[in-house]
Amino acid sequence: MANIGFIGLGLMGSAMVGRLQDKGHNLTVMANRNRAAIDAAVARGATEVSTPRELADTNDIIMLCMDTSANVEARMRGSDGVFAGLRPGAVVIDFGTSLPASTQALAKEATDLGAAYLDGPLGRTPVHAKDGLLNIMCAGEKDAFDKIHTVLNDLGENVFYLGESGAGHTVKLINNFFGMTIANAMSEAFVMADAAGLDRRQMYDVIAAGPLRSGMMDFVSAYGLDGDKTKLEFAIKNAAKDVGYYNQMAKDAGLISHMAPAPLSALENARDAGQGDDMVCQMIDYYAKSLKA
Repeated sequence: MANIGFIGLGLMGSAMVGRLQDKGHNLTVMANRNRAAIDAAVARGATEVSTPRELADTNDIIMLCMDTSANVEARMRGSDGVFAGLRPGAVVIDFGTSLPASTQALAKEATDLGAAYLDGPLGRTPVHAKDGLLNIMCAGEKDAFDKIHTVLNDLGENVFYLGESGAGHTVKLINNFFGMTIANAMSEAFVMADAAGLDRRQMYDVIAAGPLRSGMMDFVSAYGLDGDKTKLEFAIKNAAKDVGYYNQMAKDAGLISHMAPAPLSALENARDAGQGDDMVCQMIDYYAKSLKA
């Protein structure tokens, strides 16, 4: 069993820690915002430390599940950061959704210290994480990937190796841009059906009978039809961040995205209107208010 340090016990991170504990791994965790998740992990045998440096000093695999590139960089660098305590031969993996350029810079710093830094962003939801059914989009040094592949298989049903550093985060940003575009389109469709006097379920049944049906459509529909927001436990503020990163990635490549501005604007407006902590499926509520003339 592996000795693993884990930073970032939010909805996804806490589910992953629980899964790793179910599989018998030894966990070291660090508090961030979610004290309850830390207490639950410690109650099951995890060790708590107060700094990333302490966490890195006692583990050969360091996992991060943070919300932004800036927060990942803050945990990695500095006198109390992961790099300050990183062991030669250790492997760091960022499960969050980060900017590829940031990932590549951190990977170089890790290599200079005799360690490795992988990007391994995730697909699917915390519900899947609890059962080890995530999609993991991994990139970076192949030897480091091979070294922790068995542990990744404990977390993911589909574990992809995508090549050089940054490729995982690039694929994830494309994935999330696509997913959030569908989620916003489905949210607006429910509100348009309401305005036209249509029954929501009848509309869903017609669309679902054709080629447009998808997992994301059903995640949003679970809330639109039954008020169940647990099928898509992904906060609006995080979705706005990810689509914003996608838009920035396009600009960095010298491109202008025609599609990203629409879902990005809606997600940012919903966040700024106080819905940041709501789940993406609750964009239906945002559109119900914002589409009125």
